[in-house]
Amino acid sequence: MAATALDVDGSVMEGGGQILRASAALGCVHGAAVKIQKIRAGRSTPGLRPQHLLGLELVRDMCDGNLEGAVVGSSEVTLTPGKIKGGNHVADTQTAGSVSLLLQVSLPCALFAEGPSELCLKGGTNAEMAPQIDYTLKVFKPIVEKFGVRFDCDLKMRGYYPKGGGEVLVKVNPVKELSPINMTERGNITKIYGRAFVAGVLPSKLAKDMSTAAVRAIRKEIKDLYINIQSLQEKDKACGNGNGIIIIAESSTGCIFAGSALGKKGVYADKVGIEAAEMLLRNIRHNGCVDEFLQDQLIVFMALAKGTSRMRTGPITLHTQTAIHVAELLTKAKFAIHKAEDENANNDTYIIECQGVGMDNLNF
Repeated sequence: MAATALDVDGSVMEGGGQILRASAALGCVHGAAVKIQKIRAGRSTPGLRPQHLLGLELVRDMCDGNLEGAVVGSSEVTLTPGKIKGGNHVADTQTAGSVSLLLQVSLPCALFAEGPSELCLKGGTNAEMAPQIDYTLKVFKPIVEKFGVRFDCDLKMRGYYPKGGGEVLVKVNPVKELSPINMTERGNITKIYGRAFVAGVLPSKLAKDMSTAAVRAIRKEIKDLYINIQSLQEKDKACGNGNGIIIIAESSTGCIFAGSALGKKGVYADKVGIEAAEMLLRNIRHNGCVDEFLQDQLIVFMALAKGTSRMRTGPITLHTQTAIHVAELLTKAKFAIHKAEDENANNDTYIIECQGVGMDNLNF
């Protein structure tokens, strides 16, 4: 354990909850105290919000650690971790705070626990400003498993804004080491499918309208593939009212991309479908192997893997730059970004390379 906490400036770059999640997860995995200052300093409501605090408390409980400054609105917090124990843990946002973001902070910790972990995460499963649970299950999970990660995620109940009420049960087996990944060949898009859903009192026609509009938008650019977007009415396994869509594309080399959108009051359903379709198309055009949302989520795993990982991407997002900044600050991992220059690359195609640290070569 480090004698003094390593300082992290929570206002740099993306300057939001992502710095908290990455710092807490890496500090926990490496058994090193981390002091995060100027938390969300540039936001309209600066400091810790309830969902961020809950994520930090979950990590603290998982590693039998100590958390100072842990109150809503706090601009500085210090996490001093102990040993990661495994076992059962419950985190309940009591709002539509994202269960996917709770998984983002807790999964790296559970992977290096002394035994299996079972995490019961409650809140919003399909929320704004966070990955939908469908994205976590259909895109993030199969790709992160390339590192040697193994976890089960059982969606018990969907929860929507503003009440939440969703629940997922995540079971994680620990690993000794993560393997590096090499995702540099995109291949051809071979499959496009998805789900458009309504829940609660909303009419099922909304799901059909989202699906039809999305298919029409994709057809303008991709004419030779069957597109299967199911229209679903959520009944028994949904809490509250909501509508949304997620569309997934798979490539011949095992790359997975997604576009998604959630309905809002006063926004026509076809607009929601078109928004998701355009997001998917944007992430196919750049000829990378991951979409703009997976990019930053894989950085922590690249840093912790033992060896050299390579990932072909589209434009480097601010979230990714932030994740790299935190990973290099808290580990000995070294990242390099260069433009892809092969025949399939365009102006927006990049390679992110990481010399990962493994578990026996830490920064503390």
